Amino acid sequence: MSVQNRRKYDSDFKRNAVLLAQQPGRTVPGVAEKLGIKSARIYQWRKSFNKKGELAFPGNGKESLTDDQKKIRDLEKKLKDAEMERDILKKATAIFSRSQI
Repeated sequence: MSVQNRRKYDSDFKRNAVLLAQQPGRTVPGVAEKLGIKSARIYQWRKSFNKKGELAFPGNGKESLTDDQKKIRDLEKKLKDAEMERDILKKATAIFSRSQI
Protein backbone atom coordinates (compact mmCIF):
# COMPACT_ATOMS: atom_id res chain seq x y z
CA MET A 1 0.00 0.00 0.00
CA SER A 2 1.53 3.32 -1.01
CA VAL A 3 1.10 6.53 0.91
CA GLN A 4 0.54 9.63 -1.17
CA ASN A 5 1.84 12.93 0.06
CA ARG A 6 -0.75 15.64 0.11
CA ARG A 7 0.28 18.58 -2.03
CA LYS A 8 -0.09 22.01 -0.48
CA TYR A 9 -0.63 25.20 -2.43
CA ASP A 10 -0.09 28.65 -1.01
CA SER A 11 -2.77 31.31 -1.21
CA ASP A 12 -1.00 33.23 -4.01
CA PHE A 13 -0.89 30.11 -6.19
CA LYS A 14 -4.59 29.46 -5.64
CA ARG A 15 -5.57 33.07 -6.29
CA ASN A 16 -3.43 33.24 -9.44
CA ALA A 17 -4.85 29.95 -10.73
CA VAL A 18 -8.40 31.25 -10.30
CA LEU A 19 -7.60 34.58 -11.95
CA LEU A 20 -5.76 32.85 -14.79
CA ALA A 21 -8.75 30.59 -15.44
CA GLN A 22 -11.03 33.64 -15.61
CA GLN A 23 -9.06 35.32 -18.38
CA PRO A 24 -10.72 35.46 -21.80
CA GLY A 25 -9.80 32.55 -24.01
CA ARG A 26 -8.75 30.33 -21.11
CA THR A 27 -10.64 27.41 -19.64
CA VAL A 28 -10.40 25.81 -16.24
CA PRO A 29 -9.40 22.41 -17.66
CA GLY A 30 -6.71 24.06 -19.80
CA VAL A 31 -5.24 26.00 -16.90
CA ALA A 32 -5.42 22.95 -14.65
CA GLU A 33 -3.53 20.87 -17.20
CA LYS A 34 -0.78 23.50 -17.53
CA LEU A 35 -0.46 23.74 -13.74
CA GLY A 36 -0.52 19.97 -13.29
CA ILE A 37 -3.56 19.88 -11.05
CA LYS A 38 -7.11 18.63 -11.38
CA SER A 39 -9.70 21.04 -12.73
CA ALA A 40 -12.03 20.22 -9.82
CA ARG A 41 -9.51 21.84 -7.50
CA ILE A 42 -9.64 25.12 -9.46
CA TYR A 43 -13.44 25.02 -9.46
CA GLN A 44 -13.34 24.59 -5.68
CA TRP A 45 -10.86 27.48 -5.29
CA ARG A 46 -12.96 29.67 -7.58
CA LYS A 47 -16.07 29.00 -5.50
CA SER A 48 -14.22 29.99 -2.33
CA PHE A 49 -12.68 33.06 -4.01
CA ASN A 50 -16.05 34.25 -5.32
CA LYS A 51 -17.65 33.74 -1.90
CA LYS A 52 -14.94 35.30 0.30
CA GLY A 53 -12.95 37.50 -2.06
CA GLU A 54 -9.58 38.55 -0.66
CA LEU A 55 -10.31 36.68 2.59
CA ALA A 56 -10.23 33.37 0.73
CA PHE A 57 -7.29 31.02 1.28
CA PRO A 58 -6.08 32.13 4.72
CA GLY A 59 -3.83 29.06 4.94
CA ASN A 60 -2.87 26.45 7.53
CA GLY A 61 -6.36 25.94 8.90
CA LYS A 62 -6.81 29.55 9.92
CA GLU A 63 -10.25 31.04 9.62
CA SER A 64 -10.74 33.99 7.34
CA LEU A 65 -12.24 36.68 9.54
CA THR A 66 -12.90 40.34 8.92
CA ASP A 67 -11.53 42.88 11.39
CA ASP A 68 -14.96 43.21 13.01
CA GLN A 69 -15.26 39.44 13.42
CA LYS A 70 -11.79 39.30 15.02
CA LYS A 71 -12.75 42.09 17.41
CA ILE A 72 -15.99 40.31 18.36
CA ARG A 73 -14.09 37.06 18.97
CA ASP A 74 -11.58 38.86 21.22
CA LEU A 75 -14.35 40.58 23.18
CA GLU A 76 -16.22 37.29 23.64
CA LYS A 77 -13.03 35.70 24.99
CA LYS A 78 -12.50 38.59 27.43
CA LEU A 79 -16.12 38.32 28.58
CA LYS A 80 -15.78 34.59 29.15
CA ASP A 81 -12.57 35.13 31.17
CA ALA A 82 -14.24 37.86 33.27
CA GLU A 83 -17.24 35.63 33.97
CA MET A 84 -14.96 32.79 35.03
CA GLU A 85 -13.04 35.11 37.39
CA ARG A 86 -16.34 36.35 38.85
CA ASP A 87 -17.53 32.79 39.47
CA ILE A 88 -14.23 31.89 41.18
CA LEU A 89 -14.47 34.94 43.44
CA LYS A 90 -18.09 34.08 44.34
CA LYS A 91 -17.06 30.56 45.35
CA ALA A 92 -14.06 31.82 47.31
CA THR A 93 -16.23 34.34 49.15
CA ALA A 94 -18.74 31.63 50.03
CA ILE A 95 -15.98 29.32 51.31
CA PHE A 96 -14.31 32.01 53.43
CA SER A 97 -17.60 33.28 54.87
CA ARG A 98 -18.55 29.73 55.97
CA SER A 99 -15.25 29.15 57.72
CA GLN A 100 -15.62 32.41 59.67
CA ILE A 101 -18.82 31.25 61.42
